[in-house]
Amino acid sequence: MKKIIVLIAGVAFLSAGYTQTTIKPTIGFNVTDFTKSDDGQSKGKIGYQIGGSVAFGKKIYFEPGIFYVGKSTEFSTVNTSPATYNANIKGIRVPVAVGVNVLGSAESDVTLRIFGGPSAFFITSTDNLNKDQMNTTNWGLFAGAGVDFWKVFLDVSYEWSLTNIQKDISAIEYGKTRSLFVSAGFRFNFK
Repeated sequence: MKKIIVLIAGVAFLSAGYTQTTIKPTIGFNVTDFTKSDDGQSKGKIGYQIGGSVAFGKKIYFEPGIFYVGKSTEFSTVNTSPATYNANIKGIRVPVAVGVNVLGSAESDVTLRIFGGPSAFFITSTDNLNKDQMNTTNWGLFAGAGVDFWKVFLDVSYEWSLTNIQKDISAIEYGKTRSLFVSAGFRFNFK
């Protein structure tokens, strides 16, 4: 985790002098579901995220970020009790996006963007799930679109987990996560 943060900070520092830099503090919500539930069904519930990112570039941009994320899913079981419970996972999400300003540019008052890239999710705590049975690092891929209105932005993205949430693949109950993220915030451009 420390290596990733140092890498992001290093790239940000080196890139700041050569290109357009946009700082984006962000808040938002997410809906997370699991791909597998052997003894029932899962239903995504609303979670949250808070953090920020830094974008480097004009037409094509590179945007690393760091967010504190709470994900929640409701499980309804058939064979065990309780019949319904919420599985909550909290952690640090580090997405690294590459994007294109499809309409407008980083300096425009209205911009339409598309983006995607890899992400890492580092689990810090769980409720109603045994953290010892969880992979503390989960890797994923995401894609999305965003719109900028003057100093305000709105991003919507979908993330597919590449790794199972549980360590023991022979006893997988939850599988991989799928998350929809909706984020908004302010953007501050620097040259």
